[in-house]
Amino acid sequence: MAKSRPEPIYKVTFLNKGQVYEVFARQVYSSDLYGFIEIEDFLFGERSQMVVDPAEEKLKAEFSGVTRSFIPMQAVIRIDEVEKEGVSKIESGDNIAPFPTLLSPHGKSKGN
Repeated sequence: MAKSRPEPIYKVTFLNKGQVYEVFARQVYSSDLYGFIEIEDFLFGERSQMVVDPAEEKLKAEFSGVTRSFIPMQAVIRIDEVEKEGVSKIESGDNIAPFPTLLSPHGKSKGN
C-alpha cells in the first residue's frame, strides 16, 4: 500500500505596501482574475506556543476572517513548497526594487 503524501504547504513571499510579507498556506494557484494568484487556507503558529512573535500576530490579525486573498502576480517574489510550516513575518522592503513599469509605444515609461 502506497504511503499517502501529506497535503502540501506553501511559503509565499510577496510585496505589500512597501513591505515583504512571508505567509504559509495550504493552497496557492492562478486566479480566474487575470494577473493574480489566490492564496487560501492560511497557516499560523499554534496559540499554545510559549513564545509569541509580534510580526506573526500582526499578520494573523490582518488575515483574520480572510478566506482567500488575491495577490498581483508582479508583487510575488517567490513561492516555495515546504516540508513544514514556519513563522509568518513582515520585513522591511528596503532591498526590493519595484517591478519595472510598462513602456509606452513611444519608448518612454508612463510616468515621463
